[in-house]
Amino acid sequence: MSVGQGEFSVKNSEIARIFFELANLLECKGEDFFKIRAYRHAAKVLAGLTEPVVEIHKRGALGEVPGVGKKIAGKIIEILSTGRLKKHDDLLQEIPAGMLEIMALPGIGPKMACMLREKLNISGPADLLAAARSGRVRGLPGMGINREMEIIRNIEMRQSKSGRVLLVTAKELAGEIIDYIKSVPGVTRVEAGGSLRRWQETVGDVDLVASAENSRLVFEAMTGHPRVEKVVEMSGEWARFGTNCGINIDLEVVPEELFSLALHKSTGSKAHYQRLQELFAAKNVQLDPAILENSALTLQEENIYAALGLPYIPPEIREDRCEIEHALENNLPELVELQDIKGDLHVHTDWSDGLGSIEKMVERARAKDYRYIAITDHSQSLKIAGGLSLDRLKVQHREIGRLNEKYKDNTGDFRILTGIEVDILPQGGLDCPDEILADMDLVVASVHSAFRQDRDKMTARIVSAIENKNVDIIGHLTGRIIGRRAEYDLDLERVLEAAARCGKIMEINASPDRLDLNDVNARLAKNKGVKIAVNSDAHNIRRLDEMPFGVAVARRAWLEADDVINTLTLKKLLRKLK
Repeated sequence: MSVGQGEFSVKNSEIARIFFELANLLECKGEDFFKIRAYRHAAKVLAGLTEPVVEIHKRGALGEVPGVGKKIAGKIIEILSTGRLKKHDDLLQEIPAGMLEIMALPGIGPKMACMLREKLNISGPADLLAAARSGRVRGLPGMGINREMEIIRNIEMRQSKSGRVLLVTAKELAGEIIDYIKSVPGVTRVEAGGSLRRWQETVGDVDLVASAENSRLVFEAMTGHPRVEKVVEMSGEWARFGTNCGINIDLEVVPEELFSLALHKSTGSKAHYQRLQELFAAKNVQLDPAILENSALTLQEENIYAALGLPYIPPEIREDRCEIEHALENNLPELVELQDIKGDLHVHTDWSDGLGSIEKMVERARAKDYRYIAITDHSQSLKIAGGLSLDRLKVQHREIGRLNEKYKDNTGDFRILTGIEVDILPQGGLDCPDEILADMDLVVASVHSAFRQDRDKMTARIVSAIENKNVDIIGHLTGRIIGRRAEYDLDLERVLEAAARCGKIMEINASPDRLDLNDVNARLAKNKGVKIAVNSDAHNIRRLDEMPFGVAVARRAWLEADDVINTLTLKKLLRKLK
């Protein structure tokens, strides 16, 4: 709508969106990095301005806006004059509009979208979905089966605009939005609350809490983010935004002095919060900002619990599963931390179906300051995953020996462990001879076939593996893939009792689409005296970074460092395995 001679009324958020899209389109083309960064920076600045850009232009002050040089100012004037930007329109003619939708998918971005377009000749989400379903994505650089499955889930979710998403997907989106909100003038803090902060395995929406004096300005800036499609609802200090990846963002903006209280309430769970309110009422104590005053604590939430005479309860266990009763008795567990993890005991390489060499996986493990890593490529019967023949297994172990010599440091306290992920066959045996398994440092046994066996057969099958003296760990015990494959029909109690009797270790598989054992089953294992290994099951270097998701499951299961086998030093681990 015109507001003057040759001038259009264009909101700051609309101008910002054009610059965001321009940067993405240019990156897809492989244009100059500094130019792309300049457009992105200008978009963030424009979205966060409190004064309308058109008014700034009227008083000739565009050049005073940080990040707006002569060229960008010229483009802003073009948008204000015509309602459009020719360079942006030209790029949209050159690059299909569907590519912007692909770039908006969690974990994709412009560079990967461009690679997918070049390699698969796709022009939009429908093409990409078809390619992923036919297995053509997994073989591309940086992909793999897990990433392919993520793409399928994210596109299907976007199409349905409903349902829950994997924790990892929600965390990626939350990270983007948090970084963006932090750049808005007047914002002092932003954090994720809700099920995201409690590390639930799936998330219905992303809950964020920000501190600022003017909520309206923050909400206006949010409408300029390239992922935000619409304002679903807005009321006072709270707003819900619909995104182009199908996840709603619930944003609460409060003054700084109310931030910790708002974050605590947002984190939940509802049942946990209700129990605390009942305790406050019983003690006739007000849950208000006065609780947080004069606090030297970094986590002011601690004062909320301290006001009730309770120790701090970590977000992961705020599920009303007796955590308050344990806190009242000062009997909360000292939960395992990510920094307690000293190695990864389930890792694949390009010797089977992984994408990284042994050396590259080891280098990444050493960069994490791990003291050991177990190479556990698939055994011979899993042909689809390039399972190793016995001869190739021997060659691999010689290569591991060579690398151990190369990486031997002065302390001698880092080691690549020889291992294998051996198949538990449908009739109960293992697909690798015992004399071969006996010579390995570590054996992970897992089910990879005949998933629909009845309860008795599947239970007996896994118990037989547990009773094999050469097996150390049972991998991804229930076989689920979140949202795609249900758990096996399994007598979990009987399996865990067998593991306790035989001294075998159960795995928490940290892959975000598995998280198997889940928190409930891992806590049951702990209660039966079964030790746990938190493993990445990484098939490429990037997935070694998914260990935090497994540790979060362990924390939600109330596990302490002593419950987790890969918190041990190398010497103690080897003693335990023997």
